[in-house]
Parts: sequence; C-alpha cells; structure tokens
Amino acid sequence: MTSSISESWTRMDAWLARHAPRTFTALAPPAERSAIAAAEQAIGQPFPEPLVESLLRHNGMGHFDLLPPFWSLLDVEGTTRAWQMRMEIHGDEAAEADEGDPNGEYGPWWHGQWIPFAFDGAGDYLVVDRRSSRYPGRIGHADHETGCSFRHHPMWASLQALLDATASALETGEAVDGYLPVAVDDDELDWEF
Repeated sequence: MTSSISESWTRMDAWLARHAPRTFTALAPPAERSAIAAAEQAIGQPFPEPLVESLLRHNGMGHFDLLPPFWSLLDVEGTTRAWQMRMEIHGDEAAEADEGDPNGEYGPWWHGQWIPFAFDGAGDYLVVDRRSSRYPGRIGHADHETGCSFRHHPMWASLQALLDATASALETGEAVDGYLPVAVDDDELDWEF
C-alpha cells in the first residue's frame, strides 16, 4: 500500500536530516495557501490535491537532486512560471493536443492540463497529468527536445506513488526503477543508475 503524501514526506525528511543534511536544508518551508490559490488562478485550473499537500509541506527547493534520478522540486511560483513558459512556447500545439490519446505512452510537446512540479535544470519538467484518462494523475517527463513520455513503472503512477517509492528507496538503500540513492560527501543526496 502506498503511503500518504504526508507520511512519505515524514519518512524522506527523517532520512535526509540524518544522511543528506545539505539536501534537507535546501527544502523550503511550507507554501502559503494564498500563493497556491494565486498560482491556480494564473494557470486557470486547480492543482491536484497531492501536489497541494506536498507544497504545504515543502514549497520547492534549490537545485538539489531529490527525486530519482536528478529532479528538484519547483516552488509554487516556479510551477506557475514553468507552465506559462511552456504555454507560450507550445500554446498552439497544446490546443491541438486535445485530439491526441491521453492514455498513450507518449504525449504531445506540451498540454495545458499538465502541472509541472519538478525540474532538472536543463529545461525538462516532471508533470502531473490532469487530463481525463485511464491513468489520472500519472507523472510524465516533459522533455524540451522530445516531448512528453509516461513510464509504466508503478512509481510514476502518481505523485503519491513517486514520493512513496522515493522514501522507500532512501530507507532501504535499494534501487527503485534502476535508481540507487547515495549520500555524496555524507551530506547531499544523489542517485546512481
């Protein structure tokens, strides 16, 4: 059974504080509900509840690897900026994307119902897919060069599953989807694959 967002964060926070304190201190304090509401208004849709719960725990972080293999969390403002930038770049394509298959392994370059929540520092994002499909809330990798892809591994089924899998990998030291957590210099989290 998958842990709740809050339980996963409690597990991750405890591990990071002990084994990767630099990564732990990079996590921001909770977002304000008013900031989340402003972001939702700016993008014209509500954030998925698991993302809201996560943001109310930690409102993003600096550029430190947290989610396997190299993803850092966006804060509320970063989520809004990333969504708006992608809409400016791919807005016309995003409008046409409604005609595509929302259940497919590959998506369009961008879709207005994707909410970015993590970044890699190279122009790519992890997104929560808000489209109506057989896989509501699944996680996609919105690559700036190749478009979006959706992996079938269970950890990518939802934000809740991703955080739970991350917490479990940290606690056990075992690889998840081929990614192994390591503490670099005994103070920063990294993932080997």
